[in-house]
Order: sequence, then structure tokens, then C-alpha cells
Amino acid sequence: MSQTQKLAVDMVDPEPIRFLDAEGRYSPSSSAADYAAELDGVGIEEFQEWYRDMVETRAFDTEATHLQRQGQLALWVPSIGQEGCQVGLAHATEPQDHVFPAYREHTVAKVRGVSFVELLKLFRGFTHGGWDITDPANGNFHLYTLVLAAQAQHASGYALGQLLDAKLRAGAAAMDAGEQGIATGEATMAFYGDGTSSQGDANESMIFAASYQTPAVFVVQNNGWAISVPFERQSRTPLYRRALGFGIRAVQIDGNDPLAAYAVGRRFMRLAREGAGPGYIEALTYRIGAHTTSDDPTRYREKSELEEWRDRDPVARMEAYLREQGVDDAFFAEVAEVADREAKRVRDAILQLPPPDADSMFANVYTEAHPRIEEQRAWLERYESSFEAGEEISA
Repeated sequence: MSQTQKLAVDMVDPEPIRFLDAEGRYSPSSSAADYAAELDGVGIEEFQEWYRDMVETRAFDTEATHLQRQGQLALWVPSIGQEGCQVGLAHATEPQDHVFPAYREHTVAKVRGVSFVELLKLFRGFTHGGWDITDPANGNFHLYTLVLAAQAQHASGYALGQLLDAKLRAGAAAMDAGEQGIATGEATMAFYGDGTSSQGDANESMIFAASYQTPAVFVVQNNGWAISVPFERQSRTPLYRRALGFGIRAVQIDGNDPLAAYAVGRRFMRLAREGAGPGYIEALTYRIGAHTTSDDPTRYREKSELEEWRDRDPVARMEAYLREQGVDDAFFAEVAEVADREAKRVRDAILQLPPPDADSMFANVYTEAHPRIEEQRAWLERYESSFEAGEEISA
């Protein structure tokens, strides 16, 4: 056997970890056996909560798209089709953990406590950065990041801080090469997409996390497309293999199965908190809609591909599973009604918000007064007043 043939044989990938099949039946993959215990103690009430989170997020997501089309938002980034991955992983975190999102983790935001109104303020241009991450109500959910892979480095840095704090508490100051991690009691989860995995920052973050054994878990939502670039153009191997190459535990999951996302996320986050180092989860999912509202996916995606993934809809799968467990029509009707009502409430709330004070754009740029900021503030004041006086102001 040639070396090329041997390499191909040795690199057969296991089946993605899955508990629910495409029809929502409990049918674990062979690769799921090692994670089944993570679902012990998760009852029907929790599964109903997950379903509610997904349905309410989808209703909100749809309403946000309408708002953008009506000129009320500058842009919207839909997440329809990816709610299953997000709801399972979000519920796998603990309150003390920190989450660093990309820009379409709407279900995660909801679970961690950030209101939908706060999300829309950002896309309406009513906030300079987003919500207050120091407010406990926002669940340590950090700001949306539009610069691809920046959040991976932010998460790595934050996780290093968690590690150093734990070392300080333990009186262990060494940072020697090859040293094992240390129990921190908290961990950091970062989300990004398959396109971002091609960025240098994402790979540098994995090197950093592996080198220092930080309590970081990277979640790559592989939704098949980096805007119009198919995954096959980005990588000839599954993405989880890259993390293995950096010395990070890594697996591939069915990203449209909330149970798989929860089980693996719970295991990886616990190991990270216990000092066992970083983890990497490649979640195979699909964005049903456009990359953003400025994109037209019909120009590059085949309709047959879209329909194939529609048949794996995570919301439909979870509903089928719940019905199999005996949940009746009344529950689903109530969830749909509440989701619709909440989406309309959020719409009304965002349209009734007064425009922000222009001076707010200068707040929190620096921790202390800065001459450049004061110069810009003074220029804006002169510019605004010129409309009343009929003057011309040069830049």
C-alpha cells in the first residue's frame, strides 16, 4: 500500500455525533455513546424550554428581516436554521461562563439574557457598541463582532485571564512550556463560522489556547457557505481536524440536533473548567436564508440543496421529538402564540425608541478624557449648529 493510500485509510472520519435523526426520532449515532450520560437529568421541561427559545428566536428573526426591508434597520443577519446548535450549546454553559459571539448568535443571546431589543438597537444604529456586558442580566454575553475572527482572539485572551486568576488563587505562578492546565471553575465559549475558520486570527487563537491550556471552547457553526463561497472551496478536510492538529480535543456534531450540541458542549465546558484545556466543536448546520439582508443566496445556491436542509430543520426535529414524548397540541399552539406576540412587542419597542443622543458616540471610547475625542466632539457641535446659522463648516 502506498503512503497516499495509507493516509486516506487512516483519516476516515467518525459519524458526526447525533442523538435525534432528521425526523426527530431518538436514534443516537455510534459516535454519540460516549456523550449520552451528559443528557442524564435533562427532562421534558428542559426540552420544552429549548423549543420555546428556538421558536421565539425564529419569530423575532423573521420580524427583524421585515424591519430591515422596511428601512428600519441598516442591516440584519438572520440565523434561521441554526437555532438547534445554538440552543443546545447555550444551555450547556453555566452562569459564570463567558460567551464571545460572532453576529448571528441570536438564540445564544436570548438564553444568556440579552433582550431582543438590545440586539436590534445595534443593527438600527442606536448604540455605539451594544449592551452592557458588566450587567449580570446580560449573562456574560459579550458584544457582537463584525470583524471576522476577532472574537476568537478576544475569547482566548479572556480565557487566559481566567487561567491566570485561578493560578493566582492557587499560588501557582509558573507558566512553563508543556505545563498542564489548572481548574478555573469557569470557562469561555467562542462562536464563529466556517468562513472565519480561514482567517489567521482563528488559527492563532487555537495555538494560543493549546499552548497555555486555557479554558476555552471554540464552536464553529459550519453552515456550508462563507457568503457565496462554498465550504468545499475553503477546506478539503473537516474543520475539526485542524484543531486536532493544534493539540485540542475536537469533534464534529450534527449541528441541527440540540441534544448533541448540549451533550458535547456540556462535556467540553466542564473539562475546560476542570483544567483539561481547550475544546473545539464543529457543528454541521445550514443557514436557510441569506448571509445578511444585503445578500442574495439564489445567485449561488441550488434550490435542491436548500430543500434538503429544510428537511433537517432543528425546530421541526425538536417538535417531533417532543410530540413523541407526549407533549400535546396545546403546548405548541401556546408557544407559537407567545412567540408571535413577543416578536410584535419587540418591533413596537424598537420603533418607539427615541433617537440616541449624538454625544453618546464619544462615550466609552477611552476610559478617560482624550484630546482627540474632545476635538471630534467640538467639531460635531459646530457642524450641527451650522444648520441653524446657515454656515458652512469644513472638515
